[in-house]
Amino acid sequence: MSVALPSRDAIVATAQESIARGSKSFAAASRLFDRRTRERAWLLYAWCRKCDDIADGQDHGHGMTLIEDAPARLERVSAMTEAALAGDWVGDPAFDALRIVAAETSMPPRFARDLIAGFALDAEDWRPRSEDDLYRYCYHVAGAVGCMMAVAMGVSPEDEAILDRACDLGIAFQLANIARDVEEDDRVGRCYLPEEWLVEMDIPPGQHMKPPFRPRLAVLARRLAARAAAFEASARLGTPALPLRSAWAVLAAAAIYGAIGREVAERGEHAWDSRVSTSAPAKVAMIARAWQEAVQRKLLYPAATRDPDLWTRPR
Repeated sequence: MSVALPSRDAIVATAQESIARGSKSFAAASRLFDRRTRERAWLLYAWCRKCDDIADGQDHGHGMTLIEDAPARLERVSAMTEAALAGDWVGDPAFDALRIVAAETSMPPRFARDLIAGFALDAEDWRPRSEDDLYRYCYHVAGAVGCMMAVAMGVSPEDEAILDRACDLGIAFQLANIARDVEEDDRVGRCYLPEEWLVEMDIPPGQHMKPPFRPRLAVLARRLAARAAAFEASARLGTPALPLRSAWAVLAAAAIYGAIGREVAERGEHAWDSRVSTSAPAKVAMIARAWQEAVQRKLLYPAATRDPDLWTRPR
Protein backbone atom coordinates (compact mmCIF):
# COMPACT_ATOMS: atom_id res chain seq x y z
CA MET A 1 0.00 0.00 0.00
CA SER A 2 1.42 3.38 -1.00
CA VAL A 3 1.93 6.02 1.66
CA ALA A 4 0.39 9.45 1.07
CA LEU A 5 3.10 12.11 1.08
CA PRO A 6 2.56 15.45 2.82
CA SER A 7 1.06 18.06 0.52
CA ARG A 8 2.79 21.29 -0.39
CA ASP A 9 0.30 23.16 1.77
CA ALA A 10 1.14 20.98 4.77
CA ILE A 11 4.88 21.54 4.34
CA VAL A 12 4.32 25.29 3.91
CA ALA A 13 2.29 25.33 7.15
CA THR A 14 5.11 23.59 9.00
CA ALA A 15 7.60 26.05 7.53
CA GLN A 16 5.46 28.98 8.65
CA GLU A 17 5.49 27.60 12.19
CA SER A 18 9.28 27.27 12.01
CA ILE A 19 9.89 30.90 11.07
CA ALA A 20 7.41 32.11 13.68
CA ARG A 21 9.34 30.23 16.37
CA GLY A 22 12.83 30.89 15.05
CA SER A 23 12.90 34.56 14.04
CA LYS A 24 10.32 37.23 14.77
CA SER A 25 12.26 39.68 12.58
CA PHE A 26 12.30 37.45 9.50
CA ALA A 27 8.71 36.36 10.14
CA ALA A 28 7.58 39.99 10.16
CA ALA A 29 9.48 40.87 6.99
CA SER A 30 8.31 37.74 5.15
CA ARG A 31 4.67 38.75 5.45
CA LEU A 32 5.33 41.67 3.13
CA PHE A 33 5.98 39.39 0.13
CA ASP A 34 3.24 38.31 -2.27
CA ARG A 35 1.77 34.93 -1.30
CA ARG A 36 3.90 32.71 -3.54
CA THR A 37 7.17 34.45 -2.63
CA ARG A 38 6.19 34.48 1.05
CA GLU A 39 5.64 30.72 1.01
CA ARG A 40 8.98 30.15 -0.70
CA ALA A 41 10.70 32.34 1.89
CA TRP A 42 9.15 30.22 4.65
CA LEU A 43 10.20 27.01 2.93
CA LEU A 44 13.75 28.21 2.49
CA TYR A 45 13.93 29.47 6.07
CA ALA A 46 12.70 26.12 7.41
CA TRP A 47 15.53 24.27 5.69
CA CYS A 48 18.18 26.78 6.81
CA ARG A 49 16.87 26.71 10.37
CA LYS A 50 16.82 22.91 10.53
CA CYS A 51 20.36 22.62 9.15
CA ASP A 52 21.59 25.11 11.74
CA ASP A 53 19.70 23.38 14.56
CA ILE A 54 21.14 19.98 13.67
CA ALA A 55 24.66 21.36 13.34
CA ASP A 56 24.57 23.30 16.64
CA GLY A 57 22.26 21.17 18.77
CA GLN A 58 19.64 23.93 18.97
CA ASP A 59 15.88 24.20 18.89
CA HIS A 60 14.87 26.91 16.41
CA GLY A 61 18.06 28.82 17.08
CA HIS A 62 17.87 28.64 20.86
CA GLY A 63 20.05 26.77 23.33
CA MET A 64 23.27 26.27 21.35
CA THR A 65 25.37 23.55 23.01
CA LEU A 66 28.78 21.97 22.71
CA ILE A 67 28.60 19.28 20.04
CA GLU A 68 30.60 16.06 20.29
CA ASP A 69 29.52 14.45 17.01
CA ALA A 70 29.80 17.42 14.62
CA PRO A 71 31.13 15.42 11.62
CA ALA A 72 28.28 12.91 11.85
CA ARG A 73 25.72 15.72 12.07
CA LEU A 74 27.26 17.44 9.07
CA GLU A 75 27.17 14.22 7.06
CA ARG A 76 23.48 13.83 7.89
CA VAL A 77 22.66 17.40 6.86
CA SER A 78 24.62 17.06 3.62
CA ALA A 79 23.01 13.74 2.67
CA MET A 80 19.46 15.00 3.23
CA THR A 81 20.23 18.24 1.40
CA GLU A 82 21.57 16.37 -1.63
CA ALA A 83 18.47 14.17 -1.66
CA ALA A 84 16.26 17.24 -1.61
CA LEU A 85 18.23 18.88 -4.42
CA ALA A 86 17.86 15.70 -6.46
CA GLY A 87 14.08 15.97 -6.11
CA ASP A 88 13.71 12.99 -3.78
CA TRP A 89 11.19 12.85 -0.98
CA VAL A 90 13.29 13.12 2.19
CA GLY A 91 10.70 12.52 4.89
CA ASP A 92 11.71 15.55 6.95
CA PRO A 93 9.47 18.62 6.40
CA ALA A 94 12.39 21.07 6.43
CA PHE A 95 14.38 19.20 3.79
CA ASP A 96 11.26 18.55 1.74
CA ALA A 97 10.74 22.31 1.94
CA LEU A 98 14.07 22.75 0.16
CA ARG A 99 13.03 20.13 -2.41
CA ILE A 100 9.91 22.15 -3.22
CA VAL A 101 11.50 25.59 -3.47
CA ALA A 102 14.49 24.28 -5.44
CA ALA A 103 12.19 22.61 -7.97
CA GLU A 104 9.90 25.63 -8.30
CA THR A 105 12.70 28.13 -8.86
CA SER A 106 15.47 26.11 -10.57
CA MET A 107 17.64 27.00 -7.58
CA PRO A 108 21.36 26.50 -8.36
CA PRO A 109 22.56 23.67 -6.07
CA ARG A 110 25.84 25.47 -5.45
CA PHE A 111 24.23 27.90 -3.01
CA ALA A 112 22.87 25.15 -0.77
CA ARG A 113 26.22 23.39 -0.90
CA ASP A 114 28.00 26.62 -0.02
CA LEU A 115 25.85 26.93 3.10
CA ILE A 116 26.72 23.36 4.11
CA ALA A 117 30.39 24.30 3.66
CA GLY A 118 29.84 27.01 6.26
CA PHE A 119 28.59 24.43 8.75
CA ALA A 120 31.69 22.40 7.95
CA LEU A 121 33.87 25.32 9.04
CA ASP A 122 32.13 25.34 12.41
CA ALA A 123 32.43 21.56 12.68
CA GLU A 124 36.19 21.93 12.25
CA ASP A 125 36.32 24.58 15.03
CA TRP A 126 37.55 27.01 12.40
CA ARG A 127 38.50 30.57 13.40
CA PRO A 128 39.01 33.53 11.04
CA ARG A 129 42.53 34.86 10.94
CA SER A 130 41.90 37.88 8.74
CA GLU A 131 39.01 40.15 7.80
CA ASP A 132 38.87 38.37 4.45
CA ASP A 133 38.41 35.07 6.31
CA LEU A 134 35.54 36.63 8.25
CA TYR A 135 33.77 37.66 5.05
CA ARG A 136 34.30 34.23 3.54
CA TYR A 137 32.61 32.66 6.56
CA CYS A 138 29.77 35.19 6.40
CA TYR A 139 29.24 34.32 2.75
CA HIS A 140 28.95 30.62 3.47
CA VAL A 141 26.52 30.90 6.39
CA ALA A 142 24.45 33.90 5.23
CA GLY A 143 25.49 35.41 1.90
CA ALA A 144 24.68 32.18 0.08
CA VAL A 145 21.24 32.25 1.72
CA GLY A 146 20.78 35.79 0.44
CA CYS A 147 21.45 34.49 -3.07
CA MET A 148 18.93 31.70 -2.57
CA MET A 149 16.32 34.16 -1.33
CA ALA A 150 16.89 36.35 -4.38
CA VAL A 151 16.23 33.38 -6.67
CA ALA A 152 13.11 32.59 -4.62
CA MET A 153 11.97 36.17 -5.33
CA GLY A 154 12.34 35.60 -9.04
CA VAL A 155 15.86 36.91 -9.69
CA SER A 156 17.52 34.97 -12.51
CA PRO A 157 20.25 32.59 -11.30
CA GLU A 158 22.37 34.12 -14.07
CA ASP A 159 21.99 37.71 -12.84
CA GLU A 160 25.27 37.88 -10.96
CA ALA A 161 25.04 41.62 -10.28
CA ILE A 162 21.76 41.32 -8.36
CA LEU A 163 22.92 38.14 -6.64
CA ASP A 164 25.95 40.12 -5.41
CA ARG A 165 23.58 42.64 -3.81
CA ALA A 166 21.57 39.84 -2.21
CA CYS A 167 24.79 38.33 -0.90
CA ASP A 168 25.73 41.72 0.54
CA LEU A 169 22.55 41.77 2.61
CA GLY A 170 23.21 38.29 3.95
CA ILE A 171 26.73 39.30 4.94
CA ALA A 172 25.36 42.45 6.64
CA PHE A 173 22.95 40.31 8.67
CA GLN A 174 25.70 37.91 9.72
CA LEU A 175 28.10 40.66 10.76
CA ALA A 176 25.35 42.10 12.96
CA ASN A 177 24.72 38.62 14.39
CA ILE A 178 28.40 38.16 15.19
CA ALA A 179 28.55 41.51 16.97
CA ARG A 180 25.42 40.73 18.99
CA ASP A 181 26.33 37.13 19.84
CA VAL A 182 29.97 37.48 20.94
CA GLU A 183 29.14 36.40 24.49
CA GLU A 184 26.84 33.55 23.43
CA ASP A 185 29.44 32.22 21.01
CA ASP A 186 32.15 32.46 23.66
CA ARG A 187 30.10 30.22 25.98
CA VAL A 188 30.38 27.36 23.49
CA GLY A 189 34.01 28.01 22.62
CA ARG A 190 33.50 29.94 19.39
CA CYS A 191 34.93 33.26 18.29
CA TYR A 192 34.36 34.88 14.90
CA LEU A 193 36.46 37.98 15.56
CA PRO A 194 39.49 37.81 13.26
CA GLU A 195 42.70 36.91 15.07
CA GLU A 196 44.40 39.90 13.46
CA TRP A 197 41.81 42.21 15.05
CA LEU A 198 42.36 40.65 18.49
CA VAL A 199 46.12 41.04 18.12
CA GLU A 200 45.64 44.66 17.04
CA MET A 201 43.62 45.31 20.23
CA ASP A 202 46.16 43.37 22.33
CA ILE A 203 43.45 40.96 23.52
CA PRO A 204 44.89 37.54 24.49
CA PRO A 205 43.30 34.46 22.86
CA GLY A 206 40.09 33.43 24.58
CA GLN A 207 40.05 36.47 26.88
CA HIS A 208 37.92 38.90 24.89
CA MET A 209 34.88 38.59 27.19
CA LYS A 210 36.85 39.28 30.36
CA PRO A 211 35.97 42.65 31.99
CA PRO A 212 39.39 44.30 31.46
CA PHE A 213 39.03 43.85 27.68
CA ARG A 214 35.42 44.99 27.29
CA PRO A 215 36.30 48.53 26.11
CA ARG A 216 38.57 47.09 23.43
CA LEU A 217 35.93 44.54 22.46
CA ALA A 218 33.46 47.40 22.06
CA VAL A 219 35.82 48.95 19.49
CA LEU A 220 35.67 45.74 17.47
CA ALA A 221 31.88 45.56 17.81
CA ARG A 222 31.61 49.07 16.39
CA ARG A 223 33.89 47.97 13.55
CA LEU A 224 31.62 45.00 12.81
CA ALA A 225 28.58 47.30 12.84
CA ALA A 226 30.27 49.71 10.43
CA ARG A 227 31.18 46.88 8.07
CA ALA A 228 27.61 45.58 8.27
CA ALA A 229 26.28 49.05 7.40
CA ALA A 230 28.47 49.19 4.30
CA PHE A 231 27.19 45.84 3.02
CA GLU A 232 23.62 46.84 3.89
CA ALA A 233 23.95 50.06 1.89
CA SER A 234 25.24 48.09 -1.09
CA ALA A 235 22.32 45.67 -0.84
CA ARG A 236 19.78 48.49 -0.94
CA LEU A 237 21.09 49.45 -4.39
CA GLY A 238 19.79 46.15 -5.72
CA THR A 239 16.17 46.71 -4.71
CA PRO A 240 15.07 48.56 -7.90
CA ALA A 241 15.49 45.21 -9.70
CA LEU A 242 12.89 43.58 -7.43
CA PRO A 243 9.09 43.70 -7.57
CA LEU A 244 7.58 46.26 -5.21
CA ARG A 245 6.52 43.87 -2.47
CA SER A 246 9.79 41.97 -2.56
CA ALA A 247 11.69 45.25 -2.32
CA TRP A 248 9.49 46.23 0.64
CA ALA A 249 10.30 43.01 2.46
CA VAL A 250 14.03 43.32 1.76
CA LEU A 251 14.17 46.94 2.88
CA ALA A 252 12.19 46.16 6.03
CA ALA A 253 14.51 43.27 6.90
CA ALA A 254 17.53 45.47 6.23
CA ALA A 255 16.20 48.14 8.60
CA ILE A 256 15.26 45.68 11.35
CA TYR A 257 18.54 43.81 11.26
CA GLY A 258 20.55 46.95 10.71
CA ALA A 259 19.09 48.30 13.93
CA ILE A 260 20.63 45.35 15.79
CA GLY A 261 24.14 46.23 14.66
CA ARG A 262 23.62 49.89 15.44
CA GLU A 263 22.31 49.11 18.93
CA VAL A 264 25.31 46.89 19.67
CA ALA A 265 27.62 49.72 18.63
CA GLU A 266 25.74 52.26 20.73
CA ARG A 267 25.79 50.13 23.88
CA GLY A 268 29.56 49.94 23.83
CA GLU A 269 31.05 47.65 26.45
CA HIS A 270 27.55 46.93 27.82
CA ALA A 271 26.36 45.42 24.53
CA TRP A 272 26.39 41.91 25.96
CA ASP A 273 24.76 42.59 29.34
CA SER A 274 21.46 41.55 27.74
CA ARG A 275 20.63 40.32 24.25
CA VAL A 276 20.00 43.10 21.74
CA SER A 277 16.61 42.87 20.04
CA THR A 278 14.13 45.10 18.23
CA SER A 279 10.77 45.79 19.87
CA ALA A 280 7.47 45.11 18.11
CA PRO A 281 6.54 48.83 17.88
CA ALA A 282 9.97 49.60 16.41
CA LYS A 283 9.49 46.83 13.82
CA VAL A 284 6.11 48.27 12.82
CA ALA A 285 7.63 51.72 12.37
CA MET A 286 10.49 50.33 10.28
CA ILE A 287 8.09 48.37 8.09
CA ALA A 288 6.06 51.52 7.47
CA ARG A 289 9.18 53.49 6.52
CA ALA A 290 10.35 50.63 4.32
CA TRP A 291 7.12 50.87 2.30
CA GLN A 292 7.81 54.51 1.44
CA GLU A 293 11.38 53.61 0.63
CA ALA A 294 10.25 50.74 -1.62
CA VAL A 295 7.83 53.00 -3.52
CA GLN A 296 10.63 55.50 -4.16
CA ARG A 297 13.45 52.96 -4.56
CA LYS A 298 14.22 53.79 -8.18
CA LEU A 299 14.77 57.44 -7.24
CA LEU A 300 16.55 56.70 -3.98
CA TYR A 301 18.80 54.00 -5.41
CA PRO A 302 19.73 54.80 -9.01
CA ALA A 303 21.81 52.30 -10.95
CA ALA A 304 25.36 52.26 -9.61
CA THR A 305 28.39 50.04 -9.89
CA ARG A 306 29.00 47.96 -6.80
CA ASP A 307 31.80 49.32 -4.61
CA PRO A 308 34.94 47.49 -5.79
CA ASP A 309 36.40 47.70 -2.29
CA LEU A 310 33.67 45.48 -0.84
CA TRP A 311 34.51 41.81 -0.49
CA THR A 312 33.04 39.83 -3.40
CA ARG A 313 31.55 36.35 -3.14
CA PRO A 314 33.23 33.46 -4.97
CA ARG A 315 31.85 32.57 -8.39
